[in-house]
Amino acid sequence: MSDQEKVRYLRTTQAIRDRCGELYALGIQGKLLHFTVHPERLPTCADFVGNVIREEYPTLEIPYHSRWRHFDVGGVKRADNLFSRARMSPRDELRSRYDLVVTSVLLDAGAGAAWKYLEPATGKAYQRSEGLAVASFDLFTAGKFSSDSGNVLQADATGLEAFAIKDLEEVFQLSASNPLVGAEGRVGLLQKLGRALRERPDIFGREKPRIGHMADYLLANASAEKKISSLRILQTVLEGLGSIWPGRAEINGVNLGDVWAHPMVGGEGADSHLVPFHKLSQWLTYSLMEPLEKAGYIISHLDQLTGLPEYRNGGLFLDMGVLTPKDPDLNKLSLKPSHPAIVEWRALTVILLDKTAALIQKALGFTPAQFPLAKVLQGGTWTAGRKIAATQRPGGTPPLQVDSDGTVF
Repeated sequence: MSDQEKVRYLRTTQAIRDRCGELYALGIQGKLLHFTVHPERLPTCADFVGNVIREEYPTLEIPYHSRWRHFDVGGVKRADNLFSRARMSPRDELRSRYDLVVTSVLLDAGAGAAWKYLEPATGKAYQRSEGLAVASFDLFTAGKFSSDSGNVLQADATGLEAFAIKDLEEVFQLSASNPLVGAEGRVGLLQKLGRALRERPDIFGREKPRIGHMADYLLANASAEKKISSLRILQTVLEGLGSIWPGRAEINGVNLGDVWAHPMVGGEGADSHLVPFHKLSQWLTYSLMEPLEKAGYIISHLDQLTGLPEYRNGGLFLDMGVLTPKDPDLNKLSLKPSHPAIVEWRALTVILLDKTAALIQKALGFTPAQFPLAKVLQGGTWTAGRKIAATQRPGGTPPLQVDSDGTVF
């Protein structure tokens, strides 16, 4: 393959499953460096997840696993209330929802155990993903990403480039006693996003580029039947935002994003040993689908997206004993996302999520199309991972420590 073809391949969900599958096969054979896989324990894990699904969603009417769930924490429909008051046209609301959810997702990487957000509007305190969602919502509604005082509910290139650490510190209530993991990395990511919008006028608009113009780009590529492929959305995210990720693997100067090397993955040449995940990009894809459906469009190829290899889903399999570290002291180390142990953990999580989904679909009597992985994640593995973590460690912290820069987990 040419370098261009290798980049294109590594940006596909097929590549994620191919490369993660290689590591899973080695895990089954007991040949991995850092983990042992116990497939015989997976049915018990799937039963646990199934019970969580029935508890959380008794009717089995489950939304996608996306950022929009977190905006509703505490029973407050923040986003819906916001746009109801704003009284925008349907297309302007779609653009603004894209501006909101993209900035929020990019600010979502793990907050750490010490940070919390006291929501001024309700007086309630939130932590972790929910806290980041509410804080980023308030950051957006304060107009911190807009350069237009007449339209604060947008995120445009100029506004994002001007976003500064003081803005994050002020709204996110950061202090020595309330630290946020990777604060500088988050700010840098959004500043790079501003520059990325200018680099792709075909996606984000030539005059006053903004995130929301991505919605116009996707609608222009919809079929006559108003169908839009989830893979088209992911491809747009990876191409449009690919340049923002810091210090990642590259092929011929192209930043690959959430792609990491593992010595036991085969291949020769520029893509040798590379394992793609695209976790944030896929979660963003799930989050971008909902506004499109709300606007009357149909999402196709939903079953081809992968599970999300982050610490709640990955932690589920560790805490349930489906995966065990070969080094019993692995949990005492702070590991970079590039460490082979973290690459293994994430790769095994991707494949185990597929297998868990298949077991749950069978148990519930649904086909993958009727009960897609996106619902299993929401119903689901993410919540089950949080629940089991709460029984294992004070504060429900992850089973492994990842030294994150605020752009991966």
